[in-house]
Amino acid sequence: MKKLIVAATALTLLAPGIVTAKELVFSSWGGAYQEAIRKAWIQPFTKESGIKVEEDTGPETAKIKAMVDTKSVTWDVVTAGGGGLMRGVRQGLFEKITPEMVNTDHVIPGARNDYGVASEIFSTLVGFSTKAFPASGAQPKSFADFWDVAKFPGKRTLPDKPETVVEAALLADGVPMADIYKTLSTEAGLKRSLDKIRALKPQVAVWWASGAQPVQALGSGEVVMALGWNGRFQAGIESKLPIAMAWDQQIPQVGFFMIPKGAPNKAEAVAFLNYIAKPENNARLSEYVAYGPTSEKALAGIPAARMETLPSTPDRLKNALFLDIEWWADNGAKVTEAYTAMLKE
Repeated sequence: MKKLIVAATALTLLAPGIVTAKELVFSSWGGAYQEAIRKAWIQPFTKESGIKVEEDTGPETAKIKAMVDTKSVTWDVVTAGGGGLMRGVRQGLFEKITPEMVNTDHVIPGARNDYGVASEIFSTLVGFSTKAFPASGAQPKSFADFWDVAKFPGKRTLPDKPETVVEAALLADGVPMADIYKTLSTEAGLKRSLDKIRALKPQVAVWWASGAQPVQALGSGEVVMALGWNGRFQAGIESKLPIAMAWDQQIPQVGFFMIPKGAPNKAEAVAFLNYIAKPENNARLSEYVAYGPTSEKALAGIPAARMETLPSTPDRLKNALFLDIEWWADNGAKVTEAYTAMLKE
C-alpha cells in the first residue's frame, strides 16, 4: 500500500493548490553514458509521468558529502559504480531503498544493494587484436591466456588501479572463483596476486587510466591484448577496429542509481527508480550502450544480435566473478597502496 501511495504522489502533476509541475535533478558522469540514460530513460520517463528531469554532472562522493553535511542537497538521483556506492554508504550519504519503495526481487542477486537500484552491468574482460590473433588460429579465451606470453606473444595493457586486476591475476594463477576474495584477504594471497602481475610487467606497454586507452592501444597495434571494459571494446568493434573479446571469463560490475539523504524531491526520485527498475524499461539502455540489463526478465526484450555484445546473459554469468564491492570498501586503500608501490618498482 505504501508503494502505491508513493508512486501516486510522485506521478501527480498538479495537486490541488499547487501550480508547479513535479521535477527532479539527476546527476551522472556526462558523455555517451549520460546520453544513453537520457534517451533510454529520462525522456520516456518524463513523457509518461510528466515529471521534468533536470540534469547535472560530476556526482563525486566529496560533493555529495558536502551537500548532505550542510543540508543543501540539490541532487535527487545520482549514479556510481559499486565503489562509489559503498563509499557513500559508509559515510551515510544515501537513503535506504526499501522493498516498499522499489521492488528489486527480479534483479540478479549479485547486483542487489539496499542503498541503490542496479541500473546496468558492465564487465572487465580480455580484449585482443584480431590482426595479432586471427580467427584462423588460436585466440585468447581467459585471464590465464592473457598472462601466457609464450602462447600469445606481444605487449599488453592493464589498468593503473587494482580493481579487477588483482582478481584476474589470481584467476589466471588457478585460484578457484569461489576462493578469490578469501585468498586476497590474506597477506600471502595478496602477495601471490601482485607477484603474478609483477611477472607480467615487462610485457605491459600501457598502464591505462581512461577506458578509451586500451581500445586505442589495440587499434593502433601498440598492444595485442588488453584488460578493459566490454562497452569500450564494443564501441571499438562498431568503429571497425580489429578487436574481439574473450567472453569465457569476466569480472562484472554493477552501476547504481541512488537517492542522496535530504533529496528535495524524494517522491519523484522514487518514481524514477521504479521506472528504470522495470525489466521492460531496464532493457532499453542496451539499445544505446553495450551494457547488460540487471534483470533476467529484461533479456526477452533485447534483440539476439545485441545480446551477443552484452555481459549479463545467463551463459556468460556462469563464468563471471562479480566484483565484491564490500570487500573493496574494506580493503581498497591497502590494496591500492600495495599495487601503486608495485607499479613504481
